Amino acid sequence: MDIQQFKYGADNLGYLVYSENCAIAIDPGAPDKMAKFASEKNISIEIVTNTHTHADHTQGNNALVKRTNARFIDCTTFSHGQVLDLKDATGLEVISTPGHTMDSLCFKGDRFVVTGDTLFNATVGNCFSGDLESFFKSLKQLMALPGDTLVYAGHDYVLDSLKYAKIIEPDNPDLNWYADAYNPDHVVSRLSDELKVNPYLRFDTSSMIERLKDKNLPRETQFQRFSSVMEVF
Repeated sequence: MDIQQFKYGADNLGYLVYSENCAIAIDPGAPDKMAKFASEKNISIEIVTNTHTHADHTQGNNALVKRTNARFIDCTTFSHGQVLDLKDATGLEVISTPGHTMDSLCFKGDRFVVTGDTLFNATVGNCFSGDLESFFKSLKQLMALPGDTLVYAGHDYVLDSLKYAKIIEPDNPDLNWYADAYNPDHVVSRLSDELKVNPYLRFDTSSMIERLKDKNLPRETQFQRFSSVMEVF
C-alpha cells in the first residue's frame, strides 16, 4: 500500500491510497490530477470518500466519481474500526475522531494516517463542534499510534503553525530542525516529531506545564492542560 498527496486550492491536501491495482481517494479536491495519476499507474480508483463533510474537502467528489466510475461512500456512514479493503493490499482502518466536526474521521494504513482537519503538521484543527472533550479523546487516539507513523493532514499550515508554536514554546529546540525538514511539495511528518513540536500535543511536557503555571491556568489533569493550551494559546 502506498499514498500520494495532491495539493489543491490555497492549502488543501487530498490523497490517493493505492495498491498495485486499485485505489481509494480521500478528500479528492484535485480530481483531474488524481484521475491522471491513477491512469498513469494503471490503477483503478474504486472508492471516493472524505475525512469530514466540510465543503473544501468534498468539492471534488462528484467530478472524480464521474471520471472514474468509482463508488462514493458517505463518510458519515462509516463506523469506528471499519476497514476499507484494497483488493491486493491491507485495508484502511477508519478511526472516528470527533472534535473538529462530529463526523470527522482519520484513515490508518500500515505506516501512515490520513488525519483530515483533526491533526495537522505542527498544529491541530479548530474545535468547530464545541465538544473539546471529544476532540481531546480523538487526539489521544492518534497520539497512541506508533511513533514512526507518518501524518498526512488535510491542509498545509506548517509555516504559520511553527511561528505560533515558537510563541507558545520559544525555547523548544526541536522547532528549528522541524522547519528545516518542511517540504511544501510533500507535506508530512512522523508522529514522534509531532510530539516534540506540536504545542497542542505537548500538554504533559514539563515545559508546557511551566508555561501554564506562569499564566496561572488550570493544569491539574491532562484534559485541563489541553483545554488551557487550546483556549488560551
